[in-house]
Amino acid sequence: MIDNKIKEKYADITLQNGVNLQRNQSLFITAPIEGADFARILAKKAYELGAKNVHINWEDDELTRLKYEHAAEEVMETFPEWRVKLQESFAEEGAAFVSIHATDPDLLNGIDSTRIAKASKAAGVALKVFREYIMNDRVTWTVISIPTKAWAQKVFPEKNSEEAVASLWNEIIKTVRVDQEDPVKAWENHNDTLRKAHEKLNEKQYEKLILKAPGTHLEVGLPAGHIWQGGTAVSQKGINFNPNLPTEEVFTVPHKYKVNGKVTSTKPLNYGGTLIDEFQLTFKDGIVTDYEAKQGEEVLKHLLETDEGSSRLGEIALVPDESPISQSGLIFYNTLFDENASCHIALGKAYPTNLEGGADMDEKELDQHGVNDSMVHVDFMIGSAQMDIDGVKPDGTKEAVFRHGTWAFDLS
Repeated sequence: MIDNKIKEKYADITLQNGVNLQRNQSLFITAPIEGADFARILAKKAYELGAKNVHINWEDDELTRLKYEHAAEEVMETFPEWRVKLQESFAEEGAAFVSIHATDPDLLNGIDSTRIAKASKAAGVALKVFREYIMNDRVTWTVISIPTKAWAQKVFPEKNSEEAVASLWNEIIKTVRVDQEDPVKAWENHNDTLRKAHEKLNEKQYEKLILKAPGTHLEVGLPAGHIWQGGTAVSQKGINFNPNLPTEEVFTVPHKYKVNGKVTSTKPLNYGGTLIDEFQLTFKDGIVTDYEAKQGEEVLKHLLETDEGSSRLGEIALVPDESPISQSGLIFYNTLFDENASCHIALGKAYPTNLEGGADMDEKELDQHGVNDSMVHVDFMIGSAQMDIDGVKPDGTKEAVFRHGTWAFDLS
């Protein structure tokens, strides 16, 4: 089993590079009960850094499954007001938020997809205000993962639960650079590489990107004034933080009305405990007009029908195939990891911070600039070593951005 000192280093990275916790700042942690030992380490480290208060929001896959199996229909259609007020109150106070995402990929297999859709929609409506705090970087936040038995055995099915958990810990520790001699310095260097990539793209200001790979020919328009980001973000209070650990992407906002063509997934999508796999989407003028999936098609249908914005794009992210997560050869069945192994796009809400002045715009203004809005934001993977991407300049000329799954220009 993983040494506690390694977990402590991981906690340090989460608090210092992830949310960049400040003295006298509160910390809100969402954690699986199975990971209580790591959550306690996080809390202890946070208090040592001067946290004012640490609140743990516990989650349990087994109880979640029982609720979907047995709770009354009206329960699926509502979201507890007390939970909304809890999260909003911490956000209003300026707390930092750590989400430990470690859901069993098969958690909701066999559950009626309409119940899943109702619960997802209810949460989306109820948490709209809280989501604005996160997606406009009004607070510092980060998403990390730790192994749980069910998830680990999905990744390593040939191993028993103890061996699988140990193996998954080892992989996570590598992807978040905790195995390096100076993890903080390693993250500074990595963030610098991502900064060079998004600065290069921001200089280009392409009108659109053209993505080509087996099963994919997609043209993605980009709004005027779009901003590429990656690595660190900056909160409205000027605090640098890493929203995702690990992260290998640079990303921006697509124009919600200017996406055309077909795209094919290259990795399974774990959507709330249900897998959607081997699926294709067809876009016309920004909206999905056709879809199919070998697995989870009904769940995909409900996702696309969540609201008007859930069938449009809110993000496009570029990840080179030499990403260490890609080179591991593993499918993690966890979007936090799989999206950092592959170029990806997201259905649903866009980050207003990916547009010049976007964080200060209202919904109507964002729409006028082509920035999508939705109750959901769901990333799925489309990249591979066969992905080629061209950038189209305002004068119509094209230039290579990706060739054979990696950068076509020098980032040094």
